[in-house]
Amino acid sequence: MATPDRLERIAAAQTTTTPVANDPFFGATRRDVTVNGVTYKDAIDIGTARPPAATEVGMVSPISGLKITGTERNMSKEREAMDIGYTKEYIASRGGINSMGYFNDTPLSGQLNAAEYKSVTKPDGTIDTAAMARILQEKQIAELVSQGVSKEEAARRVSSQFGEFGIGGVGGGMGGAGGAAGSLAGTGMGAGTPEEQARRKSAYDLLFEQFNQYGLGGLVTPLRGLIMENVSPSEFTIRLRDTDAYKKRFAANQSRIQKGLTALSEAEYIGLEDQYQNIMRNYGLPASYYQRGDMGRQEGFEKFIAGDVSAAELEDRIQTAQNRVINAAPEVAASLRSYYPDISNGDILAYTLDPDKALTEIRRKVTAAEIGAGAAMAGLQTGVARAEELQRYGVTGEAARQGFRTVAEVAPRGSQLAEFYRQTPYTQATAEQEVFGLTGASEAERQRKKLTQLEQASFAGQAGIAGGALARDRAGSF
Repeated sequence: MATPDRLERIAAAQTTTTPVANDPFFGATRRDVTVNGVTYKDAIDIGTARPPAATEVGMVSPISGLKITGTERNMSKEREAMDIGYTKEYIASRGGINSMGYFNDTPLSGQLNAAEYKSVTKPDGTIDTAAMARILQEKQIAELVSQGVSKEEAARRVSSQFGEFGIGGVGGGMGGAGGAAGSLAGTGMGAGTPEEQARRKSAYDLLFEQFNQYGLGGLVTPLRGLIMENVSPSEFTIRLRDTDAYKKRFAANQSRIQKGLTALSEAEYIGLEDQYQNIMRNYGLPASYYQRGDMGRQEGFEKFIAGDVSAAELEDRIQTAQNRVINAAPEVAASLRSYYPDISNGDILAYTLDPDKALTEIRRKVTAAEIGAGAAMAGLQTGVARAEELQRYGVTGEAARQGFRTVAEVAPRGSQLAEFYRQTPYTQATAEQEVFGLTGASEAERQRKKLTQLEQASFAGQAGIAGGALARDRAGSF
């Protein structure tokens, strides 16, 4: 519901995906924010952003990246949100707030309607958390099942997100390796009689029906001849999974088994393909990345499935490529290619989508490139070793941009004074040690202060005091 927690605002700021006029936060203000006793310095207050409105169902909110699911707006609820800091533009960008207090970009499976809200409200006005969790889980499980995920897998995924309030497994679905075979085993098939043939036909029809709902009935039709053979119904699925057509359609399962992973059921496999495709469509990737071949096979996804890449990780990879490189300042892409020649072909998106490259490794390289870009924007240079060192110290791209601006102001003057007063050389690396808190930061600070004191002593009472770059507050307040 729309109770604006400041921590939510910080998290929202970190996931904003649609920059406008080079401002990814749409004019949101910065300030120190304290949440649960932790103070975030110069944090983005995303509630003060002024993004464009999202007004129709199906539109994507520019601030959250979620699709609008409703258009009903409650002015009273929106006034409450504005009273505690949200701008009317921010609220409109998420489709407004409905009468139940939800932003209209909240998935329907994540909302309670009036009747449901009433049912979980206790006589004393408090909420029955367990009852509310059960309703939301049932909705989300149903949504996943509608997308082709098995009920068991949907229940597992959703329940794990609700901790102690998870409702556990749900029966049904195609199941794992057993699939139709599990439901057909043990029927006591014998050989050859009309009754036995009828049971085999029933087994065939059931298997065909299960696969045909995914448009894969053609995989099962070659098994029709088994009806007249002395074959147990439990073997139908085994025979199916041994056909060349099946192995080609679900090729990634063999790779998973070779890697020690569990093969996915047909429903899980197809459901994962659908999730991949939806993500790529939402981010505007070319259709060539997810085009379908025979039997709906999507060869471009087989590496992801074989590599056990979840839909969330795929989206993270695309976000990393698009938001932090492709749509970023050109210096970032230039640094990335300069530091890491294996990306010199320019296909940054293809590089980040390669499951053979770990996501942590991709993030490390992108952050190092952002650091190098920060130096370049300040008119400085830094090599890959230094950029990676700063990355290991926790320096982000934004921190690098700010820090290198300070280094560019201080280092030249410090170098001049060190040479003039015959002191230990004061270099760009010296300034970086103090600015970014690297090893030797304390010694670098003492060296800077000593140079400041020497300058002040030499020009005491003269205009040079005000003009000394190292004596200014901005240069001495790292």
